[in-house]
Amino acid sequence: MKEFNPKIIGFMCNWCSYAGADLAGISRIKYAPNLRIIRVLCSGRVDPIIVVTAFEKGADGVLVTGCHPGDCHYISGNYQAEKKVENTRKILKAAGVDEKRLGLEWISAAEGQRFADIVNEFTELIRSLGPSKVDLQKIRAAREEASDFRVRWLVGREKDLLEEGNTFGEQVQRERFENFMDNVIETQFIRSSILTALEEGPMSVKELAEKLGTPSDVVVRNLVQLARGQRVQRIEGHPLRYEVIPW
Repeated sequence: MKEFNPKIIGFMCNWCSYAGADLAGISRIKYAPNLRIIRVLCSGRVDPIIVVTAFEKGADGVLVTGCHPGDCHYISGNYQAEKKVENTRKILKAAGVDEKRLGLEWISAAEGQRFADIVNEFTELIRSLGPSKVDLQKIRAAREEASDFRVRWLVGREKDLLEEGNTFGEQVQRERFENFMDNVIETQFIRSSILTALEEGPMSVKELAEKLGTPSDVVVRNLVQLARGQRVQRIEGHPLRYEVIPW
């Protein structure tokens, strides 16, 4: 059988990890050729929707790299990257994508060998997992969720919300925030799945529940919220059916 060669997308910050990759090249350090590098100014700019889209387009793995903690050229960019990756993994998990397929590493401009080692290790990890076989409907729902304003706002503001002296300042509040975030991601994925399913045509609550493998009462509860947000509307008939409201 032909050996599986993973397709890996690497998002690397301009100031540290990309420079580390450049050093590896200049030093003629060998590493797996599976990585396709995309340079970004800061690892914190790697939005969840970009990562989800990479998997939707056929990537077997995504590796995000940035400056070491405390060395970010934009002060807290790598902190933002860490939080975005944490929550993107949850979104991917809901869509049936193994969380290990999304990696996060810190590499400095002087760590050419470390860059090569990380690429080789990540490539072997993805090779051991095999080709990424995504459910197109679920990954589209994940992309819809990743673009949701609430999810993006909460991830971007987490550091401010958890600052000492703020409402979420203490450890117990941090745990509450994490639980709240998990609930938002779970709920939004269900709503995104409903919207994605309805793009195929009008459906009843029963049809949606069977298609999504979700209890009918959960479907009804989220349909009500989507209707209030003017995302879906009811079609009167027997049985009652719902459709997406065109933008």
